[in-house]
This record gives sequence, structure tokens and C-alpha cells, in this order.
Amino acid sequence: MKIVEVQARTVLNPIRQPDPLFGLRYTLNLYRGCQHHCIYCDSRSACYNIADFDGEIQVKTNAPQLLDQELARKRTRGTIGTGSMNDPYMPLETHYRLTRAALQVIARRGFPVHVLTKSDLVLQDLPLLQEIHKVYAAVTFTITTPADDLAARIEPAAPPPTRRFQAVETLASAGLYTGIALMPALPWITDRWEDLRELIRRAAGCGAQYILPLMALTLRDRQREHYYAQLDQHFPGLRSRYERQYGQRYTAWAPHSRELFHKIGDFCSQLGLACQITPYQPAAPAQPALF
Repeated sequence: MKIVEVQARTVLNPIRQPDPLFGLRYTLNLYRGCQHHCIYCDSRSACYNIADFDGEIQVKTNAPQLLDQELARKRTRGTIGTGSMNDPYMPLETHYRLTRAALQVIARRGFPVHVLTKSDLVLQDLPLLQEIHKVYAAVTFTITTPADDLAARIEPAAPPPTRRFQAVETLASAGLYTGIALMPALPWITDRWEDLRELIRRAAGCGAQYILPLMALTLRDRQREHYYAQLDQHFPGLRSRYERQYGQRYTAWAPHSRELFHKIGDFCSQLGLACQITPYQPAAPAQPALF
């Protein structure tokens, strides 16, 4: 894979309204492209203008300095989300440490953060995350299947789910707010209720505090072509089933998705897991004393 160092013009992107899933006010992408090669990643879509998502990683080497400058000008203190377009803890983070440097800036500036990842490398920044959590820090691990062998086919270069569950346990034991993004659901691959139930059971056993389920997969232009090629390689015969069921639709809902969502909600309730994240809430200003 080709690694290209670039100078970014800006790194912090505002969101007009806090998103309903993670409660983000800003997004932060320190890299372009991703080393995990998950077969379902929507970031391959043409609308994101990443020409070679699987073959080239662009490293925004000046990102921490830019982030510091941009946060200094922000009047609205809201959650900064990282991990939406690539994994902030892909293997090259061990060399560049951009995520660590960004977290140091966020801690110093007193902003809240949400980290979305598939990697247990996040544990290397546990002390920083604990510092940020004095304001607000959430770490969400994407886990689509509890089975390491299946994950090796659909998320070939990401750490296996076993290691992600262990990371959840470590973070939860250290007092961090952490949970699972159970998304996407790959129809006829990761949408069996028995597997989803096992995933939720293991998450609860590790101390996860929430499960964020989405029983669907997104498919458009370049990503659809890539995904179908991977189906041909790893799940022969399944492509034609997708083509008949979904055609050119952007959202491929898992069969019985509504039933699965209700089952997930009921089981999470039994185990004391929330099905939505508790977002950052700024502290109310102190009221002046009357006397």
C-alpha cells in the first residue's frame, strides 16, 4: 500500500445539527483511505473523492497543528468525532501517532470526543482518553460479527472481534464510556439472530454500556462494484441474490430487519444495555447567588 504525506488546509468539519447517532458537532479525519480493507466500507463511494481507497493512504502530517488552530477559534464546544471515513487506529497510527497528537490537542482545549474504531490500538491512548473523559469521551467499537473466522473474510486487515471485545473490557474497567456499533448488517451474512444475540451477550459481559444497531448495508457506485466482487470471491452465489433483492438501491435492509431491531432492543433491555448513546451535554452555567 502506498503511503503519501500531504499538507491539509483544514481538518475540522462542522455538522450543522448534532447527528442523532453519535451526537457529533464536528468530524475529524487525519488520514484518507484505510488499511483495514473491510469489504462493506461506504467510503469507497465516488462522492468522497478518494481515488484509490484500498491502495493509497494520505497522511495529513500537519493535522494536529491545524486542529489546535481551528479549535482555538471555535465558540461552540461540541463533540469531535473521528473514525467516520477511516479508522483512526489503523496500523500506520503506530508510526505517525496523528490520533494521539490530536487527542492531546483535544484534551488541552477541553473538547469532548467520540472515537469510532475496529482496533484495540486505541488502548495505547487510554490515559489521554481518561483525561478527556473529565469533559466527555466515548469509544465505540464496530463489531459486525462475534466470529473471528467470518470477520477475517469481511474485515480482512482489522483486529479480530475477540481483541475488540477485550479492548471494550479494558476501557470499561478503566471507567471509559464504551460500547458497540452493530453496523452494518450484511444480508444473509451477519444478520442471523443467533449470531447477533451472541454478539450482544459478549458485549454485555465485557462491560459495554450501549449497542448501536443498524440492520442495513449501504451500496452505491464504486462500493457496490467492490462489494459484489468480494461476494463472488468469498460467498459464491450470493451476488445474484443481492441483485434480485436490492437492484440499484442505496440501502440494502437485512431481511426481517424490523423484527431483528425489536429483538435486539428487547435483549439489550434484559442485559441493561442502552440502544442509543448518551451524548455530551455542556455543563449549565452557574446561577449567581441572590444574597
